[in-house]
Amino acid sequence: MPPQSKDKPAHVSKFDHGGRIPPSALDIEEAVLGALMLEKDAYTAVCDLLKPESFYEPANQKIYAAIQSLGAAQESIDMLTVTERLRQNGDLEAAGGPLRISELTGRVVSGAHVEYHARLVAQKYLARELIKFASNIEAQAFDESYDVDDLLQEAEGKLFEISQRNVKKDVTQIDPVINAAIEQIQIAANRASGLSGLETGFHELDKLTSGWQRSDLIIIAARPAMGKTAFVLSMAKNMAVTYNIPVAIFSLEMSNLQLVNRLIQNTCEIEGEKIKSGQLSPVEWDQLMARVKNLFSAPLYIDDTASLSIFELRTKARRLVREHNVSFIIIDYLQLMNASGMKFGSREQEVSMISRSLKQLAKELNIPIVALSQLNRSVENRGADSKDGKRPQLSDLRESGAIEQDADIVCFIHRPEYYMRSGQDAAGNDIRGLAEFIVAKHRSGRVDDVKMRFKSRFARFENWDDNDAPMGQGQRASRLNTDSDVSDFVPAVSSPFTGGTADISGATSATDDAPAPF
Repeated sequence: MPPQSKDKPAHVSKFDHGGRIPPSALDIEEAVLGALMLEKDAYTAVCDLLKPESFYEPANQKIYAAIQSLGAAQESIDMLTVTERLRQNGDLEAAGGPLRISELTGRVVSGAHVEYHARLVAQKYLARELIKFASNIEAQAFDESYDVDDLLQEAEGKLFEISQRNVKKDVTQIDPVINAAIEQIQIAANRASGLSGLETGFHELDKLTSGWQRSDLIIIAARPAMGKTAFVLSMAKNMAVTYNIPVAIFSLEMSNLQLVNRLIQNTCEIEGEKIKSGQLSPVEWDQLMARVKNLFSAPLYIDDTASLSIFELRTKARRLVREHNVSFIIIDYLQLMNASGMKFGSREQEVSMISRSLKQLAKELNIPIVALSQLNRSVENRGADSKDGKRPQLSDLRESGAIEQDADIVCFIHRPEYYMRSGQDAAGNDIRGLAEFIVAKHRSGRVDDVKMRFKSRFARFENWDDNDAPMGQGQRASRLNTDSDVSDFVPAVSSPFTGGTADISGATSATDDAPAPF
């Protein structure tokens, strides 16, 4: 072993945890640095794995920072260029001087294992970060001035941030992917509907999208009072009742009871005011009891946690997929979510992070996620006689352009009669009840407008060409005995909705009882 240079900094062990040295591997750190200065393409193999703070020894952090700056400038990386860059940065002495730089290259015979060694360095760094994280949380938990709920949010946010640093980037050879694609096409061909995704019950929309596709993030945006919640409730009812698809709704704006009242209004075709007041005629009571049966035992789950964070959503969504095989998630609505525990320079940056996390969650769970979104006031400021009138555009998405970027599909809901109280358009056409579902971005297909019918009294969307026959007589309705005693179902209706996650039958599980993240 070469004699130690007088310029080489003496490493001071950091005994921070009961006399124990934090995880580190100084010899491997030095092997990595030596290989980077010895092998021409070594930096390309490790640049995504390491950053200066990944190294435990401060002198090694300085050396890697110099290597990183050379790599970013696409300059040669060797003993001489690294020494010169350290000198320019004023870090040469702190790094141990020229002699230590030469010693690092002298200790490495080959850079063949540099990527494996770099991963070991990165793992030691993550272990140190977890120790630091746990120590900080422990200290704050002992401090009674901290609010426990705030501490939980901060802990979850920090843990998420650390986990993102360990994201593995796997490469797949194309053959198995082609086989999976062909298998998916064959499955779609064997279906009577010819759709490859989840059916919504809106036939023209399903034709346009081939159903909601797995791992897609779908944004449905509109101005207030356009019917965003009414649309997703109509869709959720179609999917859960008619097609028996397990659906979860995260309602940040309405309580469980309010949302279920809207569902009853939608399904039973009874005006919301009458449901709130209970002033129903005998015929309407019969209609309520006959049609509400379609909702019982439907695989529909509701969570009304206010100010839901993206980290809570991840935990709950994973549990719903695991325990209830949920295949579709609806979030009402995106701008009410937060990223507690993480700091942002602006609300726009926070919304961007939430949008990106929703797309990552859709990929991880391999299910479509629909998130409702507000539009800014640009729609209102445009004149009705302008080129696009009051029709929403992608530029109208509120608070963040990242929403448009991250989403696989962006849709708008537009009801012309809202702006034209006469019930007629400029050409004199009757537009009462007309709703336009505008698919403005479609990553894997064409964009188009879908005409739908909106029944405002019942907060319900229907296919444009449907007749006035009552809906909800699908597969699940046929399985239920419509002549059975109504009293069999009444106790479930009267169950209290106390928050947390609830299924549509009224059973609840408080949020506090939710399992730990998994």
